[in-house]
Amino acid sequence: MTRIVAYVPDLMDRSRISAAAGSRVAFVATPAALAEAAADTDLAIVDLGRPGVLDLLPKISISSIGFASHVDRDLMAAARAAGCDQVLARSAFFARLGELLA
Repeated sequence: MTRIVAYVPDLMDRSRISAAAGSRVAFVATPAALAEAAADTDLAIVDLGRPGVLDLLPKISISSIGFASHVDRDLMAAARAAGCDQVLARSAFFARLGELLA
């Protein structure tokens, strides 16, 4: 079973991820906590629009999925350059969430 760590501060987003991932997901409060927790997990999910996330991405060595507003193309490109494995618009991320976590 895939163990997931997520830095997703928005409570509505968290509830949608929890509904799809169940007990496999652990939410953390800061980017630094995500980097620490990543050592014991298989997948990281990040809200790319949060401060500190782009600096964090090169420091994690597990698979990562990031999401951001569809209009933040520069941010999404920067996340890819920083090593995020999958970068999706927020709407696409939540539409495909079950598939991404399977």
